[in-house]
Amino acid sequence: MSSSCVEFLNVSKSFQDKTVIKNVSVQLPLDATTALVGESGSGKSTLLRLINGLVVPDSGQVLLAGRPIDYKSLPDLRRTMGFAVQGAGLFPHLTVRENITLVASLEGWSNRKIIERYGELFDLLALSEEFSDRYPHMLSGGQQQRVSLCRAMMLDPPLMLLDEPFSALDPITRRNIQDEFVTLQKIEKRSVILVTHDMGEARKLAEFLVIIRDGEVVQEGAVSEVELNPVDEYVSRLFDQEGAN
Repeated sequence: MSSSCVEFLNVSKSFQDKTVIKNVSVQLPLDATTALVGESGSGKSTLLRLINGLVVPDSGQVLLAGRPIDYKSLPDLRRTMGFAVQGAGLFPHLTVRENITLVASLEGWSNRKIIERYGELFDLLALSEEFSDRYPHMLSGGQQQRVSLCRAMMLDPPLMLLDEPFSALDPITRRNIQDEFVTLQKIEKRSVILVTHDMGEARKLAEFLVIIRDGEVVQEGAVSEVELNPVDEYVSRLFDQEGAN
């Protein structure tokens, strides 16, 4: 069994004539939250999409639990992952209950199992049953994001991919959901890969950091180690900016 949930081996990716990922090799730890931190356009979201096969590398390999991705079996691969994005990404024509339980229904789960898991998630994310029959436009931004997390966690996946899921929220709501996320990780431990440009969020939510600049990994390691021993001025500045916020 691999001790990493995801491993990039000399991975490069270009779009048209622009190279966005440059020969990246890094291991992301199992059963921990890893934050991919960098400025806009640094390549961090592309790394995330390489993990679920939305993007295929031009060279190199992406390994999940020690095995190369099988691009002929992407639907099977994605069943092992939860995915949440900025702005929630909920289906507007489905109710909260339908949004959360859709994939479980398609997987053939029994009604009893669906109801039990649905109730667990509502409790974990402090959602009220009265929201179940509402549509996304009837919810606040924070409520939508909680529903999005419930949907991503419905199948209890071993791996969660989060692409700046909290960045569109107001500061108070964002802090509240971050607190809930920390609690969730203690209750349902899993591998999480979080894309963020916010070092404060990374420090609060992650145990492991990968700092990316212009498509390359600048530094990686435990959050405390990177903070104490920044490899260069760029990394140091990221922490300084966080302290100033």
